[in-house]
Amino acid sequence: MDGLTASSRTRWSAEEAYDYCRTLARSHYENFTVASWFLPRDKRPHVYAVYAFCRFVDDLGDEAQGDRLALLDRWEEELRACYDGMPTHPIAVALADTIQRFSIPMEPFLKLVEANRIDQRTQRHPTYDDLLFYCDHSANPVGRLFLYLFGYWDAERQRLSDATCTALQLANFWQDVRRDLEMGRIYIPQEDMVQFGCTEKQLHEGVADSAFRELMRFEVERARGLFREGAALVDAVEGIVRLDIALFTEGGLHILNAIERQDYDVLSRRPTLSKLARTRLAAGTAIRMKLRGRI
Repeated sequence: MDGLTASSRTRWSAEEAYDYCRTLARSHYENFTVASWFLPRDKRPHVYAVYAFCRFVDDLGDEAQGDRLALLDRWEEELRACYDGMPTHPIAVALADTIQRFSIPMEPFLKLVEANRIDQRTQRHPTYDDLLFYCDHSANPVGRLFLYLFGYWDAERQRLSDATCTALQLANFWQDVRRDLEMGRIYIPQEDMVQFGCTEKQLHEGVADSAFRELMRFEVERARGLFREGAALVDAVEGIVRLDIALFTEGGLHILNAIERQDYDVLSRRPTLSKLARTRLAAGTAIRMKLRGRI
C-alpha cells in the first residue's frame, strides 16, 4: 500500500478507470468475487467503482505508509473533486461518472473517510452505542450506496440496510479480534469486557477462558439479532439484487456460525470460510431462492 499512487499515468478515461476498479475488486478483494457473479451486468461497473472506493479508503486507514490522516485528507479532496472538480485517481474518475449517473449524495462517502480517521484517533470503544456510532460511519454507508445504485432512496429500506450492514461489521469484528489487536485496536465495547470480567491483558495473552467465550457468545447473538432485523430487506427489493443482499446476510451468518463452532475462541484461530464454502453458499442460496420464487 503506497498511499494514493495508482500509476505514472496522468489521465484516465472513464472506461479505463472502470477497468481499473473491476480489476482491483475482483483480484485484490477475494470476498467480492463470488457475490459479483450475480450482479446485473449493467450495474457491475458502478458497483465496482463504489466498492473500490470503499475498500481503498479502508486500506488507507489500515495499511498506508506515512501520515495516514494526511492521506485520508488527500483522498477526501479526490472525493470532492468527483462533485465539483477533476479527479485524477482512477477510482475517483470512475466514481465521478457513477455519482453523476445515479445522483449519489456525498455524505455516505464522507462518512467512510471519517470512519478511517476515527481509527487513527480511537482504538477503544467505551460503550456499545459508541461502537454503533462507528458502524454508522464505517459500514452503513456501504449499504446505502448499494441501494442508491438500484434506485432505492426511502428511509425504511435504508433502516433495514443499516441493520444488515452493522451486523456484517460486527461479524467481521468478532472474526478478527486477534487481527485487530495486532493493529492496536479492540472493537469489543469496554463496558462489555467489564461486565463479563475480561481484560485486555488476557486478549494479548490469547486466554480464551469461559468468561471470554461467554463475552463472545453475547456479541455474536447481538450480531445475529441485527441480521434478523435487516432480513426483510431481501423481499423489499426487486429482481436479482435480492440474491446479492441475501448472500451478504448468509455470509455474515456463516461467519457467526463458524465462531460458535469453535466455541467462541477467536483468539487462537481466526474463523473463516474457504473459497469452496463461499461458492457452495452462493450456489445453495441461489437455488433455494429460485425454487421459492424469490428471484
